[in-house]
Amino acid sequence: MRRALIALLLPGVLLAGCGSDPESAPPPGPAETTGSPVAAPTAYDTYVALGDSYTAAPLVPPTDTSNACLRSGVNYPALVAKGMPGTALTDVSCSGAATEDMTSPQRGMTGAVPPQFDALRRGTDLVTIGLGGNDDGLFAAVLGQCTELASSDPTGSPCTARFEDRTDASLERIRSNLADVVSGVRERSPKARILLVGYPQIVPESGSCDELPLAEGDYAFARQVNEDLNDAVEEAAGDTEADYVDLWEPSAGHDICGDEPWINGRVTSAGRALAYHPLAVEQQAVAGLVLERLR
Repeated sequence: MRRALIALLLPGVLLAGCGSDPESAPPPGPAETTGSPVAAPTAYDTYVALGDSYTAAPLVPPTDTSNACLRSGVNYPALVAKGMPGTALTDVSCSGAATEDMTSPQRGMTGAVPPQFDALRRGTDLVTIGLGGNDDGLFAAVLGQCTELASSDPTGSPCTARFEDRTDASLERIRSNLADVVSGVRERSPKARILLVGYPQIVPESGSCDELPLAEGDYAFARQVNEDLNDAVEEAAGDTEADYVDLWEPSAGHDICGDEPWINGRVTSAGRALAYHPLAVEQQAVAGLVLERLR
């Protein structure tokens, strides 16, 4: 259940693992930084970005397709670094990553990428963390399996019936796991400023759309899981006195069904984004929010 969001959303598409052999692991150097910089906050010397696909922004062009981490060259870490001239970025975010992949290799079908914590150094002074959704397969199961279950009862709530009793325990584990990640960063990089980055609104507050094909009665449940996951990230930040970057409020009205969505719908496009994943506009917004938090 903990495996990648995209594997469940797109059965048979093996994009969520991170490389077919050890040599395919993403290099520890900075991502390509293109796009418009934002006003620079206080300078940091070394910035490490840890995260899953909502940090990597898979298939937002330009994307590194040499491995299945599928990091975009204009994901929010790249744009944050662009907005801080002189800051060296090491972006090890990877599609499908869970909190356990901070200290263990993240395995695909074959091979692995190194633990993301391997990028941390004693002198690292800025770390962003965008994780949680892949733990226990919570978000992946709700989005991926809910859309599959919809055909069995399109006017009912088959996904709610299957998953409602399981989510509270998963969310508590996610909160605890994220607190452990922050503690692990502090052990390795004691001088680092740490930002926990939340998740955007993906499911609409009301209504439905073909881009998110859920059963009619499951939208409210999926929306609640989306919000509760974000709350778990915020609570973990509070537990550990890390900085929290709120995406929930700024992304209001920009869900998959919105007129100006920040999240791609059910169709993957190599020139746009992976299905159910951030669009370029969302990554630009997140970068601006991170830079604002750093001022």
